[in-house]
Amino acid sequence: MCGINGIWNAGNPQDELGRIGQMNAALAHRGPDASGVWQDARVTLGHRRLSIIDTSPSGNQPMHSTDGRFHIVFNGELYNYRELRQQLHTANFVSQSDTEVVMAAWQHWGPDALERMQGMFAFALWDSLAGVLYLVRDRLGVKPLYYTFSGPALLFSSELRGLLAAGKTARRINRTAMVDFLKFATVHAPATIVEDIHMLMPGHMLVCGARGVEHRCYWDLLRAGRRDVAAMPPGEVKSGIRELLQQSVEMRMRADVPFGAFLSGGIDSSAITGLMAAVSDQPVRTFSVTFSEKEFDESPYAEIIARKFRTSHTRIHLTPDAFLEALPDALSAMDHPSGDGPNTYVVSKVTRASGIKMALSGIGGDELFCGYPVFRQIRELENKRWLRMMPSGVRALAGGALAALKPSVASEKIRTLLRQGDLDFLHTYPLKRRVLSDEQVRRLWREPLLPADAVQQVCAACAATWLPLMSKISAAEMTTYLPNVLLRDTDQMSMAHSLEVREPFLDHRLVEFVLGVGDNLKFPHTPKQLLTESLGDLLPHDIIQRPKMGFTLPWAHWMKHELKAWCEGRLLLLQRVEDLRHDEVMRMWNDFLRGDRRMTWSRIWPLVVLGHWIDRHDVN
Repeated sequence: MCGINGIWNAGNPQDELGRIGQMNAALAHRGPDASGVWQDARVTLGHRRLSIIDTSPSGNQPMHSTDGRFHIVFNGELYNYRELRQQLHTANFVSQSDTEVVMAAWQHWGPDALERMQGMFAFALWDSLAGVLYLVRDRLGVKPLYYTFSGPALLFSSELRGLLAAGKTARRINRTAMVDFLKFATVHAPATIVEDIHMLMPGHMLVCGARGVEHRCYWDLLRAGRRDVAAMPPGEVKSGIRELLQQSVEMRMRADVPFGAFLSGGIDSSAITGLMAAVSDQPVRTFSVTFSEKEFDESPYAEIIARKFRTSHTRIHLTPDAFLEALPDALSAMDHPSGDGPNTYVVSKVTRASGIKMALSGIGGDELFCGYPVFRQIRELENKRWLRMMPSGVRALAGGALAALKPSVASEKIRTLLRQGDLDFLHTYPLKRRVLSDEQVRRLWREPLLPADAVQQVCAACAATWLPLMSKISAAEMTTYLPNVLLRDTDQMSMAHSLEVREPFLDHRLVEFVLGVGDNLKFPHTPKQLLTESLGDLLPHDIIQRPKMGFTLPWAHWMKHELKAWCEGRLLLLQRVEDLRHDEVMRMWNDFLRGDRRMTWSRIWPLVVLGHWIDRHDVN
């Protein structure tokens, strides 16, 4: 895990060396172990290294092929580097690093090498003979890669901060992305919150050469599902899932540094811990957060798993005072504004302080195995034919009556849902992921016409596929919420402490397999039934049947008391956004303070974060 920077097709090479130095400095937290810069007449590459595989200097970057043709900066991990290294037996390797295997594979197979790669990565590879720069992002978007144009030049970086540090980008809010943020508390790729800075999409690459810059898709989630899986007997499906997940865990345990696992005691993290223990020759090191408040504390479940698999378990006891003390640093570590993330910051901080440089996580399990309520809710709506056949006017009246009698966020969403023309996946899913409604956004935003809904566009593409309903919802989750919230937050908050996080559920072979499973096996009659049945007796009954809690904190109380003045100060900073009606922002804040159930903390907090981020990065 590292940070990469670069400039292609720039005019003044000496000037670009200085810019790369500034970009590298902005990403120092991503790679404290080494820093490097390389340049020729057309490309300047920069790198910050967090050494995980081959910690010797021979693994430092930028790295170059022995014949001097290829040059690479790489962020992430190639998990099957050992297998590919054996296939490349004629290559003259000078290190044990996975980065050199990526370069050798490209030298041997060209861009087709991507089909053979299993990993999380974002890399830039310069073919000096052909005069072509390749920018590549992994299939599921685990690792970020941002880019921008400055005249004929292209600049790229692992973080927005890297591009802002280069000084070639106007620090202006992207107005379309701002509306996206108000709706969903995030910005969906390829857009970012900053005008003219873009994010490379998962499974895509940029090819930069004499003919300009070309986008290419080498893997598409919506076309990746395996059609043959639907015809398999249930027993074969479940054994296939167990085998693929076990292989994924084993590959992600490859490291030359101490590593562990995040353990909440939920199904996903417990499954990862159990599979790690099955192949480890020493106790797995696990980390969980504990609270004094029982309503937030999952530690009893984590303890069950720690005892069952005899892990070396570390409890991170988090008091409100300690969390609030860490909060400013957590928000300052935020590279791109998000409505979530500080939780990961705290866990990563303690994990890294314990001597761990890499940790496995259960991220992706909910999206892949129907762990969220949205899966059940959409299926139920699809089956309620009587409700769908009811005249739209009657539905609208019923929704309005409910919202008036029981005002809350949930009743407002039901009202909006019943007003819609249809209640199918295409119309329901975007509403489920909304933070603010169109009506609320129009009150906040001075422009009367809102841009197209990014999530609605994704859902239209998902709905047009052959995938079963549950897999369509999974695809929507894995194209919107997963890469643009969970993975981005995990990357920026863990890398703030130079901690690498790996996600076994996001092995692309496992994803392709599970997307092909029919709804008859996947529908969650019990929590993540397909996953738990595939694992056999790995997990105790108490873990499978436990209530889903999630990693929540008493935000509403804090924002009304300990954080009240701080939050108000950040909301005032939003006056820098000219198109945002600040009087409406403060009206929402006051509604929250007086306990209006239609204005919960999760609708205000993203605005607080945005104000802090805009001020810290001097964006207007």
